[in-house]
Amino acid sequence: MRPQPLAACLALAVLLPFGVAVQAAPAPAVPAPPAAAPAAAPAAPPALTGSFDNGRVLAYTCQGCHGITGYKNAYPSYRVPKIGGQTQQYLSQALSEYRQGKRRHPTMQAQSMSFSEQEIADLAVYLSTVK
Repeated sequence: MRPQPLAACLALAVLLPFGVAVQAAPAPAVPAPPAAAPAAAPAAPPALTGSFDNGRVLAYTCQGCHGITGYKNAYPSYRVPKIGGQTQQYLSQALSEYRQGKRRHPTMQAQSMSFSEQEIADLAVYLSTVK
């Protein structure tokens, strides 16, 4: 048997009774906060305003696939959708969903992970004006 797992098992066997004793001790009572003041709701982050010029610079990565009419890529003959002229809300939501893994496409997930939230807003402003 390798020494590291053996040492870990020995440490668990020695320390386990102490962990049980700590858990068995009652927790001290914490006084409840006064009920008169309701908890304030956390403020929503302000909506990002995109920069058209920065979006135009960032969109060069998008044009490699989305700027070619009739382009198909290798996943497996996936037709690349037109993104120029889509609404800012749709473009921001789509890129955010790729970042979160809610939409699955290897290339788009990698691309979206490389953009900050501000850069996504910039891209959405620019691409919404492209025809």
